Amino acid sequence: MVRIAAGFLNRFRRSLALTPTLSRRERGTFWDRLERIIIIMSLRDDTERPTGMSKKKPLGLFITGTDTGVGKTYVGALIARNLAQKGLRVGVYKPVASGCQRVKGELVSEDAVTLWEAAGKPLTLGHVCPQCFEAPLAPPAAARAEGKSVDTRLLREGLRPWLEWAEVILIEGAGGLMSPVSDEDYAADLAYEFGYPLLVVSNNVLGTINHTLLTLIAATTFREGIDVAGILLNEPAPPDPLDASVMSNLQELSARCVPPVLGYVAHGARESEPPVDWLTVARRPTPPRTTSW
Repeated sequence: MVRIAAGFLNRFRRSLALTPTLSRRERGTFWDRLERIIIIMSLRDDTERPTGMSKKKPLGLFITGTDTGVGKTYVGALIARNLAQKGLRVGVYKPVASGCQRVKGELVSEDAVTLWEAAGKPLTLGHVCPQCFEAPLAPPAAARAEGKSVDTRLLREGLRPWLEWAEVILIEGAGGLMSPVSDEDYAADLAYEFGYPLLVVSNNVLGTINHTLLTLIAATTFREGIDVAGILLNEPAPPDPLDASVMSNLQELSARCVPPVLGYVAHGARESEPPVDWLTVARRPTPPRTTSW
C-alpha cells in the first residue's frame, strides 16, 4: 500500500508543479506534508505479513522528560542494558541532538554514545543520532547558528534502520515533550507519529509534581493524544539535603498520576526500585490513530 501511495504522490507532484494557482512556496509546503504522510504510513505499518515479507513492528518506548537535564539518557541506558542482557536486539535512536562535541572533526552526541554503548553498540553511532549540532540550544536554533536547518524527513526516516533490525526500540526525545526539534516539529510530534508509548522521566526535586502533571496533560491533549506507559522518578544528581520533597515525591506522584508510577532510580543506581520488567512496559498496547496535518 505504501509503494502504491508513493507512486501516486510522484505523479501528483508533477501535476502540482503545473498548477498555476499555487505559489512555489505553497506547492513546496503542500508536497512536504503529503510526503511526510507517506513516511509515517510506512513507519507505522505494523500489520502481520506472511513469512518472507515485512516483519512486525518492534516493541518500543519513547523516552521523554519533564525538563532538560532530568536524566532521560541515564534511564534510557539503564533500560537498554536491561533488555540487551536478556538477549534482545535493542535499537536506540535519538533523532536530533544539540550541544554536541567535536571528536576528530566530527560532531558527536554524548547522549548517543551512552545509549549506543549500553545497547551493545548496534549498527553504527551515526544511526543512533543522524543529526548533531554544536550549540547548546534547542535543535532548530542550534542548526540556525550553523547556517543549517533540521532535516524533518531525516527525523522520521532515521528510525527505519532500527525498525528493520531491532526487536525493541528506545527513542529519546530532545528536552521535554514540547521541546522543538525542528522549525515545524516538537518532540511530541515524533512521539505521536512513531506510535510508541511514552516513558516520562521526572526529576526528584521540589516542583516535580507540577512538571509531571503538566507533561501528562500535554501528552493527553496533543493531537489525538499520546499514550503514556508510565512515569519513572529519577535522581540525576545527589539529592539536596535541604529539599524535603525528595522523601515524598514518589508517593505524591503515585497518588496524583493516572498512568502508573513505575518506580524510582536513586542517583548512580543501575536499576530502579522496585525493578521494572521493561519488556512488559514496552508491550503496552497503543490505540490506532490517523495521521493528519
